[in-house]
Amino acid sequence: MNGLPGPGAGAGAGGPPGSTYNPNDPNIKMLNNMMESCFGKAAVSGVMGFGMGGLFGMFMASMAYDTPFHTPGTPGSTPQPIASLPWRQQLKVGFKDMGTRSYSTAKNFGLVGLMFAGIECGIEGYRAKNDMFNGTAAGCLTGGILARSGGPTAVAGGCAAFAAFSAAIDAWLRQPKDDE
Repeated sequence: MNGLPGPGAGAGAGGPPGSTYNPNDPNIKMLNNMMESCFGKAAVSGVMGFGMGGLFGMFMASMAYDTPFHTPGTPGSTPQPIASLPWRQQLKVGFKDMGTRSYSTAKNFGLVGLMFAGIECGIEGYRAKNDMFNGTAAGCLTGGILARSGGPTAVAGGCAAFAAFSAAIDAWLRQPKDDE
């Protein structure tokens, strides 16, 4: 027993001998229905984006210490170089900065994933087609919405950049695979 609820849990590769995948299992049906809904796709994309953004932010924060780093001081005072602090204080400042950057990046990635997946699913449901236009249009709308505070030029630039990136990724994912 692998601890998963429901009959036939753990079936498939590595499952107990004699167990099979049962598409009529209520748990399987519930998961399939959730992943077929726009809300479910958007929620999963947001959560996965948050996790990936957190890891990416942690990595990028760890690479950001190639220049002299100063601790924030009180307004009007000169900041202290981090190298002049005791070792524990350096670690405390570094980890606090890494956590702040990771959380910020995680929120941004999560928001982009949530918005893009939700908009793309809505467009796909409205058009009743699964083609490259859905991702490109969702990229344009997502980029425009994210850049809305920068004015019309930023909205147009965000729309164009996200649409181009979405189209490039979609084209790459839709190309036939070589089975060599």
